[in-house]
Amino acid sequence: MKKVTTGVIAIAGFGTRFLPATKAIPKEMLPIIDRPIAQYIVEEMIQSGIKDIVFVTNSTQKSILEQHFGRSPELERHLTIKGKTGQLKEIKQLSKLARFKYVIQPDMDKFYGTGACLRSVERLASHGPFILAFGDDLVKSRVPFCRQLITEYSRHKCPIIGAEEVPQSETHRYGIIETFSKTNRIKRIIEKPKRRQTHSRLAILGRYLLTPAIFPVLRKLTTNHLGEICLTDAFNIILKESAIVVHKIQGGQWYTTGDPTNYFRALLAYSVEQPALKKELKRFTKESL
Repeated sequence: MKKVTTGVIAIAGFGTRFLPATKAIPKEMLPIIDRPIAQYIVEEMIQSGIKDIVFVTNSTQKSILEQHFGRSPELERHLTIKGKTGQLKEIKQLSKLARFKYVIQPDMDKFYGTGACLRSVERLASHGPFILAFGDDLVKSRVPFCRQLITEYSRHKCPIIGAEEVPQSETHRYGIIETFSKTNRIKRIIEKPKRRQTHSRLAILGRYLLTPAIFPVLRKLTTNHLGEICLTDAFNIILKESAIVVHKIQGGQWYTTGDPTNYFRALLAYSVEQPALKKELKRFTKESL
């Protein structure tokens, strides 16, 4: 079995729920304390053995990502002059975390959706199994979640989809997974189900371990009723002939950051892990609320 050494991070959307903050930067580059959301995902992948990371982005965002994950000579000179050796080391290390590649998603004015995003990286990701992560989903866990997916893949030898249960009132926001009784094998996936369409609360959380078999299916897909090329449609086609397994987070928590409310929750969750910030947060809330 081939090792999983490639990760794909989807950062091609326009972050309209965060405008005007995201007019000039991707929402995935908004900070969680001292680093952008996307860096947390990169670090999770690196800790899981990923060596090559492909960003799927749009033309306006590509340069922002390249600046962050590339070298910054002017900043490095400034930190050297100021004697800030710790920060200098950290900044230099960013460009060495992985072999970074960038793909601009084509025809975004015509083709939307997660499937359109993924099929744009076929040339770079079709040599073996790979991780796909959505750039606005964080998983904080003892064992990096990407590593959990890789472990499950070695066990089941089939694609793995990360998921977590959500309240019934929120299922309409996600792709919802139904499994065969008392197993983790997926029966079908319903994209943003209507009320009472399913009793399942198992929502896809934006982490997948996929194989190159996904690409021939994606090539044949047409847009759905929402005008999107959707990964869910590809998965349901594959499920007719082969297995896909779901994996829930072990020893951790999922934080979606795709809207201001959930971004704030993630910010708080990461803040309370730092003693100084936790102390200040308690003081501030006591005085202000």
